[in-house]
Amino acid sequence: MRFGIMFFASATGDAHETYRTMLDAARLADDGGLAAVWTPERHFDTFGGVFPNPALTSAALATVTSRMQLRAGSLISPLHHTVRIAEDWSVVDNLSGGRAAVSFGAGWNTNDFVLGPDSYADRRAVMLEQLDTVRSLWRGAAVELPNGAGRPTAVRLHPRPVQPELPVWLTSSGSVRTFADAGALGVNVLTHLIGQDLDQLAEKIDVYRKARAEHGHRAEDGIVSLMLHTHLDEDADTAVARSRTPFREYLRSAVGLERQAAGGGGTISGGLSLPDEDIPDDLIEELLDVTYERYLHQGSLIGSPDSCAAMVERLTATGVDEVACLIDFGLPAEGILAGIAPLCALAARHG
Repeated sequence: MRFGIMFFASATGDAHETYRTMLDAARLADDGGLAAVWTPERHFDTFGGVFPNPALTSAALATVTSRMQLRAGSLISPLHHTVRIAEDWSVVDNLSGGRAAVSFGAGWNTNDFVLGPDSYADRRAVMLEQLDTVRSLWRGAAVELPNGAGRPTAVRLHPRPVQPELPVWLTSSGSVRTFADAGALGVNVLTHLIGQDLDQLAEKIDVYRKARAEHGHRAEDGIVSLMLHTHLDEDADTAVARSRTPFREYLRSAVGLERQAAGGGGTISGGLSLPDEDIPDDLIEELLDVTYERYLHQGSLIGSPDSCAAMVERLTATGVDEVACLIDFGLPAEGILAGIAPLCALAARHG
């Protein structure tokens, strides 16, 4: 099992402090031997919106790390010009000496698509086409596009990337179709446990492995990365006590973003819908408590290296290859940084 760190801050305070914590945590994780650092793409909201461009954050992370892979988790490609995606990540690849990687996502929040409204209706098909074009550009192929005068113009990627192939993931919010697509394309999968449990995930991983084999890819070579909220301490009770209130407030922010997206005329993440009626405050508090307990016992790495060992074993049995450890779910900077060393110890134990 491999481990990396992931950021998705619900930042209501100083963005500079959030970025400084990101850099400090990445240094510690890089020194501690973790595999990767993921930064997302989110827009126009305190929930994750401090990270609008994973190419920019990865470029910054390239300056303070030397070994970890620098991953977009996820890049919402339909919001962007395809060639510009390839250019940006080629720069990251050069800055980092060949450590760039991208998980492509189709997006779900209608409000994000003020950046690319024409792509929203067909965003999944657009994403898959962009993924193919980015991979072709990365390998050195030319793409023909109209210039300012409307004339067909062949463009190639400059600067040329360091890696001959861009490591690619598809982000799935639980759709089995995305697992099958990733397998057919021979790319990796990034997913989470929001709306699915480990038994359901195991079935989807099986679909993924079979799709790889059916399309001429080695089934065992694909990577299934699972995002888990993570906070460790040498003492499990301390980790739980430290994380409870921040995690509940993080969940509250997530619900707020989902409602904002639904109010904009679309679905929430995973293609689901929310009820129109308001939920009473006391019921919300009860739901937050129940949700925290579910994550604590069934869908997170919150505890000590010893107490989390059983969860890691369950993940291995499920078919997960690595954990994207979301570490900034509302904890203060000192708490986030304090959790890196025991996380590295857990990784060393299960590597």
